[in-house]
Amino acid sequence: MTGLLAAATSAAQKRAAFRAGLDSRRIQRLPGAFDPLVARLIQETGFEGVYLSGAVMSAELALPDIGLTTASEVAARGQQIARVTDLPVLVDADTGFGEPMNAARTVTLLEDAGLAGCHIEDQVNPKRCGHLDGKAVVPVEEMVRRLRAAVSARRDPNFIVCARTDARATEGLAAAIDRARAYADAGADLIFTEALADAAEFASFRAAVQVPLLANMTEFGKSELLSASTLEEIGYNAVIYPVTTLRLAMYAVEHGLREIARTGTQSALLGTMQHRSRLYELLRYQQYTEFDAGIFTYTGSE
Repeated sequence: MTGLLAAATSAAQKRAAFRAGLDSRRIQRLPGAFDPLVARLIQETGFEGVYLSGAVMSAELALPDIGLTTASEVAARGQQIARVTDLPVLVDADTGFGEPMNAARTVTLLEDAGLAGCHIEDQVNPKRCGHLDGKAVVPVEEMVRRLRAAVSARRDPNFIVCARTDARATEGLAAAIDRARAYADAGADLIFTEALADAAEFASFRAAVQVPLLANMTEFGKSELLSASTLEEIGYNAVIYPVTTLRLAMYAVEHGLREIARTGTQSALLGTMQHRSRLYELLRYQQYTEFDAGIFTYTGSE
């Protein structure tokens, strides 16, 4: 039964593994999971962690990424994903969902949900997608208060508090570096600079900031798509692929629906579908059947 209904690895063990991974010389690769089954597939494929994107959570609700989701919604979805995987899960906590006290409460909610860490950004409320124009950031002092509140609220010292800055697009690279240093001084374990342009900017940031760094390799954005090995050579500690799996899935769904609308049948699509047997394998049907058989074996009589 161990590891069947829930991951065999405890939240504390996952957090310790994430911190150890960030301190290692190997880059930690965290593809985004839009549901728990994808998280299970990420683990099976051999990645080091799972990422839960705020943009993806919003999109699942057919909402734009402009700060409409709530802390409780994010914690609930995070708990569903963390439950099924032995990998650490990093979650997007937007701006902390309010004032510094809200950021502190958000950390406690995410800890209780079994997450390994979260990132909090320095955008104003309401925020917007980090790769869109028209963003605005709060003063450094305000973001420092958010971070100090978040760090002070955690009960597990291995829970990672990551600071994201969106200042590159609004104030320039030098200002983003200055902010990152201030955020590290405020207690951030990991720095995430959004929308860096190319390898040279990633390298400049690495040279200027001493704490672990996270790179965002999202498609169709402002950043050049660099390989994990290139980022590791530059000195980055983690990389996320936040919306990749959702984009892959939605492209396939849209293509399939158009095919059915056009032809009246899905028969031409069977070769592009996950087979029933593979889905059942991921869902561990056989193990559940064996569990049931092991429970209902009493054959005695009164």
